[in-house]
Amino acid sequence: MDPARGDASQAIVGQSRQICEIRRFVQKAAQSRIPVLLLGESGTGKEVVARAIYRSNPLGRFVPIDCGALVGTLMESELFGHVKGAFTGAVAAKTGLIELADGGTAFFDEIGDLKLELQVKLLRLLQEREFRPVGALAYKKIEIRVIAATHRDLEREVALGNFRQDLYYRLKVFTIRLPRLADRPDDIPLLADHFLRAHDPALRLTPAVREALLSYHWPGNVRELQNCIERMVALRSSTLLQAADLPSALHYHLAAQTPTEVPASSPASDHDLPDFCRRPPSSFPLLKETEKHAIMEALERTGGDRARAAQLLGIGRTTLYRKLKEYRIQP
Repeated sequence: MDPARGDASQAIVGQSRQICEIRRFVQKAAQSRIPVLLLGESGTGKEVVARAIYRSNPLGRFVPIDCGALVGTLMESELFGHVKGAFTGAVAAKTGLIELADGGTAFFDEIGDLKLELQVKLLRLLQEREFRPVGALAYKKIEIRVIAATHRDLEREVALGNFRQDLYYRLKVFTIRLPRLADRPDDIPLLADHFLRAHDPALRLTPAVREALLSYHWPGNVRELQNCIERMVALRSSTLLQAADLPSALHYHLAAQTPTEVPASSPASDHDLPDFCRRPPSSFPLLKETEKHAIMEALERTGGDRARAAQLLGIGRTTLYRKLKEYRIQP
């Protein structure tokens, strides 16, 4: 069967009850053009679900829009385009992302990060099916399907005044909640094998590695598991991936479960142990400091290029922007 039609929900890997339910929702959502709101933690696969909805009824283009990247004075132009002479430097007319999606689907990734002034314009787009490029006098009619996704609690954001209530109710016509990976552990081996096959069908995991993957809590969800597998593939010495190939987060996790006992006659300090055998003094400061250090190093290596830094870190640009703000990092 053509993966672009009908059975596109099979691209969502897993056999858990939650994933089977999501596949059913995908098929139902694809039968109409009403807005869809995808809710779930970062890394749970919201864009995978959005693309599955589109491919189940692939009309026009699928245009992803990273709301976290829409910053600065030109963000409205990025979305809606502009006419020639609309502002200094507008030497030619520009087509915005919304118009590119005409007849197709616009995927607003991390809609909770969209600025309030753009929320007003998106609401008009949804209600009136029209928009106005920057500097234009007339509105343009458009036929568009909107899928939005966020890790935020939008009801709380509405209460705090960060998200428009009318836009929230306009978007939540059809809501799909994506579970954390830790809440569907039976899917972990299936996902790991799926990511392995994407590299080489001959690759295999040892039973010890499979056990380690199942025992870990996966705070970064499916994206973290994918990055874990890709790292192991890059470091492998054979087609059978070993526990030694696991990333440090899983080594810390395993070391915390089975701490190394040091005989009294040999009082070795923690510094004498390999990195993966050391028990962190506190998992929360370690995670934050490690994340902050990794982000700063990635930005340094890429000369401050955020898009390349996000790619190097194996995270989405929206996630990187959020972490930069959280850790107060100025690239």
